[in-house]
Amino acid sequence: MNMEAPYIEIEPGRADAELKADVLRCLTMLYSAHPGEQALDRDFGIDASALSKPITTAQALMAAEFVAKTARYEPRVRVKRVEWREGDAEEGLVKPKVVVEIVND
Repeated sequence: MNMEAPYIEIEPGRADAELKADVLRCLTMLYSAHPGEQALDRDFGIDASALSKPITTAQALMAAEFVAKTARYEPRVRVKRVEWREGDAEEGLVKPKVVVEIVND
């Protein structure tokens, strides 16, 4: 099973456009990196090894990975939920949608 790059949705709030753009940029970088790629922080990035497990297990483990890594590397936001696009799993492709809210603006 493979995972497409996650779609990131920032819930509306009091944050200005500049903060939202910066958060989106940081999350995009975090979610597209793989652990071990950053020389000074080998844990930075999303570990997708759970994708070798059954689909429901993989989705739960990946959601937990998004929540944990977001909390560690982007403290300005909180993950509200991780959704999965229906229909892609049968084709061996999952597409997560990570919905976050800005908590520190």
